Amino acid sequence: MIIDEGLLGPDRIREVLERASAGGADAVQFRAKRLSKRQYYEKALSLLPIARSHNVPFFVNDHIDVALAISADGIHIGQNDLPCRAARRLVPRKMVFGVSTHSIEQAARAVEEGADYIAIGPVFPTSTKQDAEAVKGTEIVGMVKMQVGAVAVIAIGGITVENVTEVIRSGADGVAVASAVALADDPCIAAQELKAKIRSVHG
Repeated sequence: MIIDEGLLGPDRIREVLERASAGGADAVQFRAKRLSKRQYYEKALSLLPIARSHNVPFFVNDHIDVALAISADGIHIGQNDLPCRAARRLVPRKMVFGVSTHSIEQAARAVEEGADYIAIGPVFPTSTKQDAEAVKGTEIVGMVKMQVGAVAVIAIGGITVENVTEVIRSGADGVAVASAVALADDPCIAAQELKAKIRSVHG
């Protein structure tokens, strides 16, 4: 799950993280495009213990130095961040390394350069990111999965409890969501419902 400061505002982040973690989120990624590096570090440091208390891996978005400084469980970078091969040299092997991709070529290159998992999307229209790429649809998910093999493929972008089954059946190993959980009346229940739908496909 993505905990987006821009989506939630500073006051609800802790509550949503707590509830989503309690609902069984497999991992949480903290995204905050508007914060300074220092603000991001301080907020991430304050959120980390919440995730750890639920044994939920905590991922830092974009900021490799912050991920290292707080001993995060993972780091997620995009196509406009440090090149994947260079970033991989900085990230310890024990830290999970994920990369956002928007094409089969980008996904293949990220795996070749050391990504532990691939995020592909946006699968559906999304308002969470102002600079989102063009919608890719579900077909590309299966194509990317065939290309990268054993590397986990995480679908992202506009995924909800209503369409998550379609996304998993298309070939995704998992999904990354923001508003579907964060803006739900109860993020705990929303996370549980999404997990149930995913399990119904994966078994």
